[in-house]
Amino acid sequence: MRAARVSLVYDGDHRRHPRRRRIHRAGVRTRRRAPARRLRACDGDVFGCGHDAWRCRAVAQRPLLERPSLVDLGLVALATTKVARLVARDSVTSPLRAPFTRYEGPGGPGAVHEEVRGRGVRHSIGELVTCPFCLSQWIATGFTFGLLLSPRVTRQVAGVFAALEVADFLQFARAAAEKAS
Repeated sequence: MRAARVSLVYDGDHRRHPRRRRIHRAGVRTRRRAPARRLRACDGDVFGCGHDAWRCRAVAQRPLLERPSLVDLGLVALATTKVARLVARDSVTSPLRAPFTRYEGPGGPGAVHEEVRGRGVRHSIGELVTCPFCLSQWIATGFTFGLLLSPRVTRQVAGVFAALEVADFLQFARAAAEKAS
């Protein structure tokens, strides 16, 4: 029985992965599979688009309700409020707004005050991402389409944000009550 010859060689792009090596046994060369991975990624994109088209077709064939339920309406309203405030005012999301805004100072608990900067499209995007009322219509539209395409998942996500909004409200109410007494 012949022993397998093992050699260590650099695998493909040594500039990105200088220490990454692949073992070659018994003279069989293994090669990087980057082109195959790229093709599989394209296949995944095509499959994803096909799946989305199938899903939209299924929704189109499903009868729509005459009106949304009051529970869904309340859930989407609370979730929209929380997501809009999170994106437009929260200090955690300020790096996302940074290309379009200039920091002016604190704007309340967990919030920042920012001014829009730039001209043209940059200014328009800055206005959009700093205005919770402007963002609300887009976020509510996203939740509404989510309820049409995938109601269970959308209700779960909206439920999380609605619970956070109620918790924030209760925290502010408790702080105000403690301050008053």
